This record gives sequence, C-alpha cells and structure tokens, in this order.
Amino acid sequence: VQLQASGGGLVQTGGSLRLSCAASGRTLIAYTVGWFRQVPGKEREFVAGISWNVGTNYADSVKGRFTISRDNARNTVYLQMNSLKPEDTAVYYCAARSGATVLSTYDYWGQGTLVTVSS
Repeated sequence: VQLQASGGGLVQTGGSLRLSCAASGRTLIAYTVGWFRQVPGKEREFVAGISWNVGTNYADSVKGRFTISRDNARNTVYLQMNSLKPEDTAVYYCAARSGATVLSTYDYWGQGTLVTVSS
C-alpha cells in the first residue's frame, strides 16, 4: 500500500490544520493507520492511531486537541489538529500496518508533511 500525506502548513498558535493520509494500491479498510511526527535531532514519536475496527489511541500530549478519523470510502485517514502549539511543529508522517493493534510496528510509511506553528 502506498501512502500520501498532505495538509501541512504554517499556522499560528491556537489555530487548526487537518492532515490527510490517502492510500493507493490497496484499500485501507483492513489496516491500522497511525500518525507520527519528528523534529530534527529527535526521535520520531507516535501521535495518534486508528485501527481497522475504529479503535483509537492518542499520545498524551495531543489528547483533547487532535482527532483521528477514517473515511474508508475515500481510502483516507485524517488527523484534525486543533489548539495547535509551537511544540506541535514537526514533520508528520502517516503509516499503516495489518492487524488491529495501534501501538506496534508499522510496515508502510508515507512521505512527511511539515507542520509549523508560530508563536
């Protein structure tokens, strides 16, 4: 499965962005999809994930501000990011894996999309 992340950009503190992860090659319906982010010089970190049965999991740092959802008809997973903070600035990646476990190793990765939150 090929993944294409999009929707990043520059936003002010407190603003919102919606990231999209569009899949091609295979339907995402049987895959768990996760969003990760990475800042230069730091390890990539888990942000949010949604399993094929629509179970979700969030990092503590984004709970209550970010929402992950999926549209199987569009073969796309979204990450709605509200109340953005400068510390959310990073390159965001989407990834997919077979099975229902969100917190596990992911097999397929898209290219990143840059989110910059200005103070």
